[in-house]
Amino acid sequence: MTRLPQIAMLSDGRRLHLQDGPIDLIVEARGPEHQVHAAYEAAARRFTGLLDELCAELPELRRAALPAACSLTGTVARRMYAAVTPYAWDRFITPMAAVAGSVAEEILGAMLHVATLDQAYVNNGGDIALYLGAGQHFSVGLMDRPDRDGVMHAMRVDADDPARGIATSGRHGRSFSLGIADAVTVLAATASQADAAATVIANSVDLPGHSAIVRQPANELQPDSDLGARLVTRNVGELSHEEIAIALESGAECARQLFDRGLIEGAVLRLCGDMLVIGPKDIEEQRPRPLVLENAVSA
Repeated sequence: MTRLPQIAMLSDGRRLHLQDGPIDLIVEARGPEHQVHAAYEAAARRFTGLLDELCAELPELRRAALPAACSLTGTVARRMYAAVTPYAWDRFITPMAAVAGSVAEEILGAMLHVATLDQAYVNNGGDIALYLGAGQHFSVGLMDRPDRDGVMHAMRVDADDPARGIATSGRHGRSFSLGIADAVTVLAATASQADAAATVIANSVDLPGHSAIVRQPANELQPDSDLGARLVTRNVGELSHEEIAIALESGAECARQLFDRGLIEGAVLRLCGDMLVIGPKDIEEQRPRPLVLENAVSA
């Protein structure tokens, strides 16, 4: 029996919900009604079968990326590979590090191909592909820890900003993390680039060998994990203020290097209630509450 994705408008009548297996998207488009309708139809068409495309190349997507050695054929799969390639020279990373952002980017592209919109976003579990027409802006909610209530801040993306991708990674998300960051949110030119960079920076927020950090081989928790036997963070115990600062600075130095290379437009790093901001974006205390985009994060 053929599996069909779940496609339906949400109760607010404005947003479209697309779900197929682990892919769960919230889509919103703004503009003339007929253009929004066309955009949603295009999103639904492109979404149907997309998971099957990825599954067909899943073994290769779970292997370490090698610069200039891509044998993938699917559009989304190749986008995933391209997003992680800048990091493949000096570290282990697989195309799966960019899957959520790449899927979001693909659906948004399908919408914009057929419709003229004022604004649109595709939210794939907290990894966002964004379109902003002239004069438009978008607010992002940032929590200290996405898995619980906490201090909320807001970050605004304006139409003249270069960032069109937002992604969050950390140890509280759907995927495993090698680091100890509660959350790292990245702005980049595209969602796939933001997704890959968020993974890399979150992995760099760390205190290797610290006795308060509990780690476990990824394949003991998920036998088919692309991380294999690499140790992933399961729990972080009591850390001193100095230790928190050291871990955050390790991630911040990684973020600065990516910013200088033009791979990201900015990053916000959070650990144990402390926060570091890299890049020109202003982060403000949230009032009123903006859209929260970090309920589930990738790693």
